[in-house]
Amino acid sequence: MKSRIFSLKSKDYKLVSPLFLRLIIGSGFLIHGWAKLHSGSPAGFEKLLILLGIPLAHLMAWITPIVEMLGGLAILLGFLSGMTAIPLILTMLVALFSVHIKNGFSSINTIGLDSNGPVFGQPGYEINLLYIAGLLSLMFTGSGIFSLDKFIVAKRSK
Repeated sequence: MKSRIFSLKSKDYKLVSPLFLRLIIGSGFLIHGWAKLHSGSPAGFEKLLILLGIPLAHLMAWITPIVEMLGGLAILLGFLSGMTAIPLILTMLVALFSVHIKNGFSSINTIGLDSNGPVFGQPGYEINLLYIAGLLSLMFTGSGIFSLDKFIVAKRSK
C-alpha cells in the first residue's frame, strides 16, 4: 500500500476531480502561509506559538508558513502530491490538537447576536479535518489530469 500511495505510476491521470481539491487546498495553504509572513516576519505567529507552548517557537514560526506556502504551491500545481501532503497533514494535526480542538467541531461558532448580526467565536477543528481528508484523497487518487505529476509520468514513459 505504501508504494501505491507514493508511486506516481500507480495513479489514474485521466481524473479531473483532483483538480478541484488541488485548487482549494493549494490556494488555502498558500493564503494561510502568506498571512503568517505578510508583514515580513512571523513575529505575531511566533507569539501565538509561545502562548501554546510549542517547542522551538521561533524556528517553527518560520518553518510552518514556508511549508504551507511551498506545499500549497506544490499541491496547486499537482507536483508530488503524495509526498507533499505529509508535512501539510502534520501542520493540520498540530493546529487541530493545539488550537482548534478546545473549540469543538464546528468551524462556525456563533456565540451571540448584536445589532450587526451574529457574533462568531473561535473556529473548531472541522476545517482541519476537511484539509486532512482532501490531502489523503490526493495521496490515494493522485493529482489528476491537469498536473505536473501527469507530465512527469508521461515524460518518463517515453
